[in-house]
Amino acid sequence: MQGVIKAYDPRSRDGLVVRDTDLAEYELAPDALDGSIFRMLRQGQRVTFSLDASGRATALRLGSERDMGTPGH
Repeated sequence: MQGVIKAYDPRSRDGLVVRDTDLAEYELAPDALDGSIFRMLRQGQRVTFSLDASGRATALRLGSERDMGTPGH
């Protein structure tokens, strides 16, 4: 899935991501950044993500322009 970070607190690692397709909001899972290149997130940052069994965003990663569906790529 693709989305944008709505909020992120680096101390608690709590945050929200908004899915592009329907603007649904998902809380970040506690392990959302584990194994990723991210050390922190900023509001408005574009990411790709998966959902865990509890419906929380996890496995955050950068997508290529093609992954993000950017026109012209």
